[in-house]
Amino acid sequence: MREAPGQGPGDRPGEGPGSLPRLQRSGDATQLVVDGAPFLVRGGELGNSSAERAHLRSSWPKLEALGLNTVVAPVRWDLVEPVEGTFDWSSVDELVEDVQEHRMRLVVLWFGTWKNSMSCYAPDWVKSDVDRFPRCRTSTGEPLEMLTPFSTANRDADARVFAALMRHLREHDRRHTVVLVQVENEIGMIPEARDRSPEAEAAFTSSVPAELLAHVREHGGRLAPELAPAWEALASTGGGSWGDALGEGPATDELFMAWHFARYVQAVVEAGKAELDLPMYTNAALVRPGALPGQYPSAGPLPHLVDVWRAGAPSLDFIAPDIYFPDFAGWAGRYARTGDPLFVPEALRSVDAAANALYAYGAHSAIGFSPFGIESIEGDAAELLAAANDVVRQLTPLMTAHAGDGRMTGLLPPADDMRTPHRVRVGEVVLDVTYERQSAPSLADGVINEAGDRSTDGRRLPAGAVVVRTGQDELVVGGIGVTITFSPTQLGQERVGILSCEEGRFDEDGAWRHLRWLNGDETHQGRHVRLPPGRMTVQRVRLYRYR
Repeated sequence: MREAPGQGPGDRPGEGPGSLPRLQRSGDATQLVVDGAPFLVRGGELGNSSAERAHLRSSWPKLEALGLNTVVAPVRWDLVEPVEGTFDWSSVDELVEDVQEHRMRLVVLWFGTWKNSMSCYAPDWVKSDVDRFPRCRTSTGEPLEMLTPFSTANRDADARVFAALMRHLREHDRRHTVVLVQVENEIGMIPEARDRSPEAEAAFTSSVPAELLAHVREHGGRLAPELAPAWEALASTGGGSWGDALGEGPATDELFMAWHFARYVQAVVEAGKAELDLPMYTNAALVRPGALPGQYPSAGPLPHLVDVWRAGAPSLDFIAPDIYFPDFAGWAGRYARTGDPLFVPEALRSVDAAANALYAYGAHSAIGFSPFGIESIEGDAAELLAAANDVVRQLTPLMTAHAGDGRMTGLLPPADDMRTPHRVRVGEVVLDVTYERQSAPSLADGVINEAGDRSTDGRRLPAGAVVVRTGQDELVVGGIGVTITFSPTQLGQERVGILSCEEGRFDEDGAWRHLRWLNGDETHQGRHVRLPPGRMTVQRVRLYRYR
């Protein structure tokens, strides 16, 4: 078998003790453990129709060149159960075999009942039997291309095939190529905030479930603050319908739907985990500013609804955001705030993906980052992502060793202010960070200036970094377009200077390979550390204190 470029220890299927992938706590972080060792998913999600062997064959050289160690790809209900109770696993087996051949791992996306709210991947025998498998309906009674979560027939059909899929992986993926499983895809209610099918209407007029009331009362002030009035109302209610407890309106409709979506997913997850207990999550399409429930895929696993989803689907290991909006740091922080590990299964495949990945791993000890439509990435975005993945590969031993211990951070320009220094504390030192987001017209042909950097004429490129504190006054910094000065944590303390700064890289065995010292012009005569724009670098920095 071939070994893909940029692979490192723990990347290869079959290495190590071969134990089932799992999640484990490390300080304040949660890590994905594969073959007995922490594993960072350097992922790429394939386009929805790009995972078939014949189509994907030509893309493998690109996926390897990008430095991926994981492919994120759908498994479709309509393909694996074309006839009820008759399974065709050929598409699954080909995908697993191809991923193994290219020395990577696989995150399975279960496109079952819902994909981007709709039921487009349900098989023909489900779609065509609308009496047995009912749809969501609008307030005027119009049916939607969306199976209702209030039907036990819908739920049980999905749970049965998902359990069969997990059983098949248990028997045929003995090398644990599959490390994570996403259950459904971007669940949400649209174009109205609530399903108005007869089953849904009956549920809405029923009492708020006791399990949700108990969760709200037990967790009190730890609940998501965006819905504080709703939590207070539920904590004080003695029962009654959703409308009685919370009042009529889109916000109540969203809470109601979130609970029933979560209960549906819980049944599917439970059935799957009974066959193969892999870490499982579900993902969310995020909310555009100012949008109301029903104007976006509402009631999905969004940050303000995390408590409903936790109570309704306790068997899910975490929830994950698909981040396409510019404020990457803001959305990542809202998900990290929930206490779940951060995993980004879908991200915009722009030049910013490279910096966003470094930030996710550094700031939140993310278990993975995965741009969408990875087989279509081109140009600067592809070159920068490959370089960022190389930095992540180099720093994986350091990042996994320091996950959750407060000695690591990520740097990304604040969404609202690029010019004011961004202050970040790491242990006993404060980093004052500014960002440069320009580069040459072509990364491949950029002009090298007298400082050894590419020309700063041309279009905008990303800026961001990961910082790991490896000793009392020692740091490793990897990234692009970042300038850092250092100061003490309190005014009046001694000053913090740069004792030395060197550029280099970590080999496959973790050994540091020195390239050059940067104590002159490159550090502004010892006044700052600069990761130049236009290219990824790794630098090792030693600080000292003086008065």
